Amino acid sequence: MKKELVKYPFLTKDVEIYERENGHKVVLAHKEGDMVQVSSWVKTGSINEDDDNNGISHFLEHLMFKGTHAHKVGEFDRMLESKGAIVNAATWKDYTFFYVTLPRGKDNKDFYLAIDLHADMMMDPIFPAEELGAPFNVNDKTVTDKRERHVVIEEIRMRKDQPWTKVYNACNYNMYTSHPYKRDVIGTPEIISRLTREDIDNYYRKFYTPQNVTTIVVGDFDHEKVLDMICEKFTFPDRVYVPSRHNDIDKPVSQTKYVETFGNVQTSYLMFGWLGPKADNLKQTLCLDLISIIFGDGSSSRLQQNLVEKLPEKIFNMVSSEHYQFKDGDNFFVQANFNTEYKDKAIELVKNELANLLSNRITQEELNKAKKRTKAKFADSAETVSDIGDTIGYFMTVCDNLKLIEEYLSDLESITVEDLEDTIKTYLSIDNAVISVLLPEK
Repeated sequence: MKKELVKYPFLTKDVEIYERENGHKVVLAHKEGDMVQVSSWVKTGSINEDDDNNGISHFLEHLMFKGTHAHKVGEFDRMLESKGAIVNAATWKDYTFFYVTLPRGKDNKDFYLAIDLHADMMMDPIFPAEELGAPFNVNDKTVTDKRERHVVIEEIRMRKDQPWTKVYNACNYNMYTSHPYKRDVIGTPEIISRLTREDIDNYYRKFYTPQNVTTIVVGDFDHEKVLDMICEKFTFPDRVYVPSRHNDIDKPVSQTKYVETFGNVQTSYLMFGWLGPKADNLKQTLCLDLISIIFGDGSSSRLQQNLVEKLPEKIFNMVSSEHYQFKDGDNFFVQANFNTEYKDKAIELVKNELANLLSNRITQEELNKAKKRTKAKFADSAETVSDIGDTIGYFMTVCDNLKLIEEYLSDLESITVEDLEDTIKTYLSIDNAVISVLLPEK
């Protein structure tokens, strides 16, 4: 078994990374206190889906909690929540992860129970037909089944009525040509309604392989004992070895692309979107983080001050920017809610603010303030076992390299105003933007 040590800022001991012979990675992080967390991050999400199974990663996430051969449905949650545990999971484009956070309990008994149950769920889900629900015609309105398939479909339908989901999905879809990132992670009712138990089981055995799974334990515990427990319990039976899937990375649009959709809304929504560098390009990713803070994060940001606080006309109700990090390339967004009568002016004002990032240069004071906020956020992420687990999971799964965390603060400190300007020129040209607008139905 290979072992690697990583100097994790703000932690008192090095983080230990073990790679087993089968490829399964185990990360052990020391954090003083009574709370512990065990989580498993799987390198699959919409990045491994296609038009026939889009949404299967999220559907599988739900079904993982529906029992094993050793524990009936609901037993897992009841046993852990009675110990004060928080049990949950999430699916995103690059990953699906499952976690249990709880107090260790007397003599670590509750902690060891959590490892045992977590491993059982990850290794031996049975996807029972009575919990899954039978495939059906999604257009058949007489079907009123309440099982998990229908729970997920109802979740999809509820999200599709949300304005920000509509404007984001239209923007995201048009930013890509063929990459799986263009699809909505949650899938469609049509696909979820027809997936069979065999489809689910095959997908699970194909992607929940040792090479794709990183198990992370954070807290104050006996590392040798916990490592032995994980190696014993994470057996990965009946897995299909599949080489890592390669997706061609799309290039940004070469001229501004405008997309207009309509919905049951009273005001209008817009989103500018750009493709960025890969998440493991740490310095460029940090530059976009800083630009997002300066441009549109918080009450003192340029967008908030210039388009909400100081604008004499009431055009914008809110405007901000976001930076999402992904394995095959980050996304940068500007998003706004505005009064419909000002549609053309709202778009033009955002374009002007974008141009002003270069013509009205970012000041050293703005950069210093953004760095200070970023450092504080990074320090906060080492305060709890949950935040540490999330950060390790991100670097191990999305960046494939926890060692990057050793360089985080020095890379951040080295960034100059000129670096930000180069990043803006490289990634945030208006020619490379997709503009998505959601308007009230006519």
